[in-house]
Amino acid sequence: MKISIIGAGNVGSTLAERVLTYKLADVVLLDIIEDLARAKALDLSDASPLMGYEKRVLGTSDYKETCDSKVVIITAGFPRRKGMSRDDLIHKNGEIMRIVLKNIKTFSPDAILIVVTNPLDVMTYLAYKEIGGDRRKILGMAGNLDTARFKALLSQELGVSFEKIETLVLGSHGDTMVPLVSKTLINEKPLGSMLNRERIEDIVERTKKRGGEIVALLKSGSAYFSPSAACFEILKAIINDAKKTIPCSLVLKGEYGISDCAISVPAKIGKDGAEEILEWELPENELSALRNSAKAAKEMFDKCKKQID
Repeated sequence: MKISIIGAGNVGSTLAERVLTYKLADVVLLDIIEDLARAKALDLSDASPLMGYEKRVLGTSDYKETCDSKVVIITAGFPRRKGMSRDDLIHKNGEIMRIVLKNIKTFSPDAILIVVTNPLDVMTYLAYKEIGGDRRKILGMAGNLDTARFKALLSQELGVSFEKIETLVLGSHGDTMVPLVSKTLINEKPLGSMLNRERIEDIVERTKKRGGEIVALLKSGSAYFSPSAACFEILKAIINDAKKTIPCSLVLKGEYGISDCAISVPAKIGKDGAEEILEWELPENELSALRNSAKAAKEMFDKCKKQID
């Protein structure tokens, strides 16, 4: 099996290492800077005798090498810089995405796509509009990352293992994301029985701002260990046909009363992508927040279309 990673920056190269280490598939690492992709592929290949992986990795700038990929992961694009929002990347990354999508449609038209490029929900919906076909095969990574961040902060706050925490974060990847406090359990106990409302709201806000916090500290570039890990979990569920429930950004057509945009919702992930979107009953405040998040995603997509058309 072959998977292709478009973009050999920090997220793409870290993801490639994870795929090879877990022996999931052969990897094509593509970047418009050919020497960058080739150098990282050679470096990863040299590590194989030490790490024990035997899958092949190829660095290239030629999309022909990605032909007939099972999965294509799109990490290409400009990263956030200090002081930037994800929205600020719309114009530049929208143009890059269109070039990438045109080549994917030519060389791997049946591939499952995982989108990592920001603004993620907008780019996921753009991929659907440009590629067409089965919406289950176009997934955005962000809900899984946002959930991991929420879990990490809860684990630190409560001093419990993240394995004892059940929760999901839905909605758009940004300030309108919706951590499902109503469905969050700590050792099978409701979160509200362990923390007061003010403390919960503080953790929710820290979750929303976590990406920006990392960008500010790095001063150049953005998070990559956690995004690549979130992407890897989705990829692993596809390759292993795990039927695992993972929140992903998906194009909705009536689910949760939302249509014509992509936001994160829970889905069963297997060999065909997002094989089932799960519609959970939510309290009115969380459902309303989810719909407001979808509205913001739609408005951002309209802005993107105007800028790149």
